[in-house]
Amino acid sequence: MGLLDRMRKEWFMLGIVLVIAAAKLEPSVGVKAGPLKPEITVTYIAVSAIFFNSGLSLKTEELTSALMHIKLHLFVQIFTLAFFPTAIWLFLQLLSITPINEWLIKGLQTVGCMPPPVSSAVILTKAVGGNEAAAIFNSAFGSFLVSNIKCLSWRGQHIIY
Repeated sequence: MGLLDRMRKEWFMLGIVLVIAAAKLEPSVGVKAGPLKPEITVTYIAVSAIFFNSGLSLKTEELTSALMHIKLHLFVQIFTLAFFPTAIWLFLQLLSITPINEWLIKGLQTVGCMPPPVSSAVILTKAVGGNEAAAIFNSAFGSFLVSNIKCLSWRGQHIIY
């Protein structure tokens, strides 16, 4: 396999490396209130664009077929939203007896409660030839419906209906 073929195959990883290198060379472009306005573009435009593009590439039959994989969705949601946060919580119990800052531990607990980023879940699933429709469903479900409630409940906050 030639270098050009390898670069075509690994375009996503190559893109990540290039973006990281560009950010290292010129970090002022991506700062808050900078030229890219990440507080707007990342929060609203990028996530919406990923879902929109993924939705356009799916056939209706694929999406309805993916919704029928109940066992897959249960496994993904339980692993992502119950098993992994519990494992992180147990690990943080060990860290709490060390001199690590309490706020760092709380931050790690908060991050441990969150589902994987939508962009990672959908794009990486597509890149490896996985079930993209199931990834879209699980990302949307985990990100929009569950993570906010779970994050608040794990932090001891009350949810007001």
